[in-house]
Amino acid sequence: MEAEFWLQRWEKREIGFHQVEINRYLEPYWPTLELAGGSTVLVPLCGKSRDMRWLAQLGHHVLGVELCETAVQEFFEELNVQPQVDQKGLFVRYSAENIELLVGDVFALTAEDLQEVAGVYDRAALVALPLDMRRDYVNLLAEIVPAKTQTLLITFEYRLGDREGPPFSIPIDAVQGLFEGGCDITLLDSQSFDLRGVAATEHVFRLGYF
Repeated sequence: MEAEFWLQRWEKREIGFHQVEINRYLEPYWPTLELAGGSTVLVPLCGKSRDMRWLAQLGHHVLGVELCETAVQEFFEELNVQPQVDQKGLFVRYSAENIELLVGDVFALTAEDLQEVAGVYDRAALVALPLDMRRDYVNLLAEIVPAKTQTLLITFEYRLGDREGPPFSIPIDAVQGLFEGGCDITLLDSQSFDLRGVAATEHVFRLGYF
């Protein structure tokens, strides 16, 4: 997906991917990452997800990356917080308390940007990317996240032809193909659900980078 696609989705308010409630897998499975209090957590393609509030309330430093500045502005407006806005490299940074959101292209991240990261929460990034970009994204993170970073990853699986992504169908074997060699991969849960009229399965993984 090109940047313009997502910017137009936000402009047209076609944001069905935004969840009003906290993701149902976050509370039961986040503790499996065993992160220390105060750890920095990367949330790629974060939008204005309320999951970030939950992570921040646990005491984590939340580092989100989002292409659309409107989403970031709305996040802080809904939090009723006035963020500080400045420039950080190629990104416009919005920050308040223990939440730091970078406006820009996730592929512009560097190891320096992520040097404090200990955990990654990916509910919306991998499933938003077509296959070629998905591989580039996985390879980028393998290069720039610190060793032993723990990830909670959520993917969707549905029968090809039932719908077009995003979100894209990423079955268990595809996750293994993308991450094997760079991560320990543990499947934590799989549950069937209705994806806007299409029978689908959600998979929850814990990934541990070597």
